[in-house]
Amino acid sequence: MKIGDYLRQGKFSVSFEFFPPKTPEGEEELFQTIKSLQQLNPTFVSVTYGAGGSTRDRTRRVVERIHKETNLTVMAHLTCIAHTKEDLYDILKGYAQIGIENILALRGDLPANMPDFKPPEGACKHSSELVRFIRENFGNTFSIGVASYPEGHPESPNMEWEIRYFKQKVEAGADFSITQMFFDNSYFYRFLELCQRAHINIPIIPGIMPITNFRQIQKFASMCGAEIPQSLVERLEPYADNPEETLKIGVEFAIEQCLDLLDNRVQGLHFYTLNKSKATLLVYEGIKGALKT
Repeated sequence: MKIGDYLRQGKFSVSFEFFPPKTPEGEEELFQTIKSLQQLNPTFVSVTYGAGGSTRDRTRRVVERIHKETNLTVMAHLTCIAHTKEDLYDILKGYAQIGIENILALRGDLPANMPDFKPPEGACKHSSELVRFIRENFGNTFSIGVASYPEGHPESPNMEWEIRYFKQKVEAGADFSITQMFFDNSYFYRFLELCQRAHINIPIIPGIMPITNFRQIQKFASMCGAEIPQSLVERLEPYADNPEETLKIGVEFAIEQCLDLLDNRVQGLHFYTLNKSKATLLVYEGIKGALKT
């Protein structure tokens, strides 16, 4: 199933994101998580791709296992900054050959351990270039998703710049977008208004990360430029070393956030699971009565 086709029909989507584990044991734990979440009948699941293409083989293996061993629609993340166009073509051809129909096209983070890193000669240096490359070489073989940033990408000087570059991805052939995680819905609603003014009309699915580890989420938020509301920080800080209470508060907040988004008729919810099922299952239980059928 192509995700873009599904969303164009106006259907509501629930989806989950995973990352490729580093060890065989971690991979088996991931597939237990997938088994737990599969009962929720998600529209699709996605598998991330490490900075600089560092998880290329592991991403491919996990994507292929999900595709072959489950009935789930799986979307493979693909970053371009560290690959030649020949690399990209081979990766995409391999996915097409095993029946993968959905790609999340990303520039990708620069490798943290390579301060002098430079993209290969002739590489796609922006995600819009990757989207165009996929369309030019594979036509409509893939439904192409892209990332969007309601609070702006960390490298964007302002939201005008952000919208301009997001529109370039859409014009290159993107079918839909999934946002970076955010915790203040007002940023998302403002982003949708800016997209509407810019005549960007692809489906934009909000990305939700239930908080289960306060210090970890502070680090993530700092890296991607997501603001954690002060009221939530004040609720979480006293329990930074109490995993059970942190989970409780994080799930409660995510439920409130999702219900507000549902009240405002979003087309889907994409959960960043961190390869765990408990928090996502609890949030789903709290919102399932409000989900569209």
